[in-house]
This record gives sequence, C-alpha cells and structure tokens, in this order.
Amino acid sequence: MSKQTVKKVALAYSGGLDTSVILQWLRETYHCEVVTFTADIGQGGEVEPARAKAQAMGIKEIYIDDLTEEFVQDFVYPMFRANTVYEGEYLLGTSIARPLIAKRLIDIVNETGCDAICHGATGKGNDQVRFELGAYALKPDIKVIAPWREWDLNSRETLLAYAEKHQIPIEMKRGKASPYSMDANLLHISYEGGILEDPWSEPEEDMWRWSVSPEAAPDAPTYLELTYQRGDIVALDGVSMSPGKILARLNEIGGSHGIGRLDIVENRYVGMKSRGCYETPGGTIMLKAHRAIESLTLDREVAHLKDELMPRYASLIYNGYWWSPERLLLQEMIDASQATVNGVVRVKLYKGNVTVVGRQSPSNSLFDMNIATFEDDQGAYNQQDAEGFIKLNALRMRIAAKKGVRFL
Repeated sequence: MSKQTVKKVALAYSGGLDTSVILQWLRETYHCEVVTFTADIGQGGEVEPARAKAQAMGIKEIYIDDLTEEFVQDFVYPMFRANTVYEGEYLLGTSIARPLIAKRLIDIVNETGCDAICHGATGKGNDQVRFELGAYALKPDIKVIAPWREWDLNSRETLLAYAEKHQIPIEMKRGKASPYSMDANLLHISYEGGILEDPWSEPEEDMWRWSVSPEAAPDAPTYLELTYQRGDIVALDGVSMSPGKILARLNEIGGSHGIGRLDIVENRYVGMKSRGCYETPGGTIMLKAHRAIESLTLDREVAHLKDELMPRYASLIYNGYWWSPERLLLQEMIDASQATVNGVVRVKLYKGNVTVVGRQSPSNSLFDMNIATFEDDQGAYNQQDAEGFIKLNALRMRIAAKKGVRFL
C-alpha cells in the first residue's frame, strides 16, 4: 500500500499503550489524519478516559459508542440460538465481538471520509483476520493498516520507549501489573500469556476477575427462571429486561456461584495452537438453558440437523466469517427453527454447576406425557408397532448376515 494514498484513518482505539503508540505511529509513518473509535461493549471500566487521551494527542474526531445492547441483541443472541461452541468448549466471547467493531469502523469510515481503517491486532492472532474479513465484506475497497505487521516495535519495552520519546500520555499503573493479555466484553473475559503459555501450568487463583472459585461459592444454590421467546431470553424470574441487562445479571449471579471458568488449548485460524482461559458465566447459563427449552419444543430431526451444522457455524464465527453469505444463510435457517422455542426453563446454580431442573412450554411443547408415561397410556401408543419398526430397520443387517457378509 502506498503511504501517500492514505490521508485519513479510522483507528480502533482503546487508549492503552498499544493503540496510543499506534496513533502517533500512524501520523509519523503515513502523515495522515486520524479518527479514533472506542467501543463500549460491556467490558467494564471507563471508556471515557480514551476521549481525554485522544484529545491530548490532538485528535479532532473522536467516537466513543455504547454498543452493549446491539452487541447482545444482534450478535450474542443470534449465536446462542445455534447453541454455538467452538471445538466442544469455547463460547466464542472474543470472536463474536469483532464483527460488530468492524461494522462500526466501516460506518465511521463512511461518515468521515476515511481512506483506511487501522487495528492493533497482532500478526499471530485471529483478530486480525476477523477485523479485516469483516471490513472487506462491508467495504470491499477499504485499505487496512495493521501496524504489528509493519513496524519493529515488537515488545512492551520498545513500545514504552517510543511512548516516552514522543511524549505520548500513558497511564502507568502502580502496583503489580497483570502478566496476562486480557480481552473483555459483556459475554466474557479472556486471559492469555504469562504462565498460561505453558499448558501444564495451572492458572493462579487471583487471575480470575469475574467469578469466585467453585470451592468458595455459596453453600446454598440459587434458582433462576429464564423466559424464552423465539429462542431468546426475554425475562429473568418473570421480570422483563433488555438483552444487555439480562446478560449482565446472568454474569453477576453465575460468577457468584463459580460458573463459567474454562481452560483450553484451541486451534487458531492462522495455524498455531494457543492456550487460553475464559470466564463466561452468563453464556454458560444461556447455553444450558437454551438447549433445555429446545429439547421440549424442537422436532427431533430439526434439533439433530442444528447439532450437525453447529460446528461449521462455530468455525465461521471463530475464523471471522460473520458477514459471509454462508453464515447469513445458516442464520436464516437457525432463526426459522426458533419460531416455536418459547417457554420457561428453571436452572439451579451451585458451586460451578448449572443444572436444569424444570422446563415448560404450554403453547409449543412436543412432549406428550400420555405417550411417554411408564404407566398405563390408555392406548395412546401401540407398543406392538415397535416390532415391525425394528425389523425394518434391521433388514439390511439381517440380509448381510444371512449372506455371510462381514464388514469388520
């Protein structure tokens, strides 16, 4: 990319060390105007200090947007309708935030006339792929600047030296600095680096921010009732709430019971394995409860088809293809399946566990107690029908056995 062709850049800006250095580096390297964008997606802590830092560095156009409700309603909820889990465990907390940030960056590009976007993702991780695939899908000719693939500031020490040289305002926190690379939003918080780079090392207890350990959780359980409409939670214990407030409340209650901790080695899209730890208390409850209401309201083959497609859907999100035609097509099918996913699920939260203890759907339940009962069903089900059913399903195996055909 010719540096002369970039006149104005929209920068995904947190106000931390990396993006503050990037801001100055962009002006020094590309001689361009910079627009900063800071997203509040429920990560906790103040985002407004980013405005003061950007102003101190002479930025005129500063965007700080509260995207929390949009994040949960338009990204987290659709993902959970599919019961999405990557590689059997990961609830995709970081992955699902990136398409929203990319979308808003492109909105800002269109509003301000920027030539390019810039992000602080490294050249080793998944986020560079997610940001850029999203940006290209929404604005095909956008220029992308990824400093970690260009500069030689490849350590915290060199970044700090650059900040000092250019008098960049960096808040130097007192006390013990966290050894982990962390990313948070309303769905989860992630931890990488430090001792976690050794997959044999157990995470230190003081690493966790959102949850108590299951051992230290209360000795009495908490019961919750989650009300569903078309596959989405709309109320807790009968009280209607917005999607963002529901997830925040589930995080609070789940974290207090030690729910949602995860320690995994995952396969990054760029090819390497990575060890990470995650806290997703609200999402863990949501997944368990959603599967419970679907067990009552979905046709068997529809439910099984969803389960077969889910790993592909999860990979699309993990790898950054939220805006791809195949993800959008899958979403239409998933959303259509949720028309009858209505009702209430009761869960018990206790020392790190989420247990479903009740589910009901007066309008859409496919469970028929008269047929399922072990008592006298009054002729609702003819048990003699099972004989022909079994023989027909065994026919191909019986033929092969009679002919002496063995497959092993």
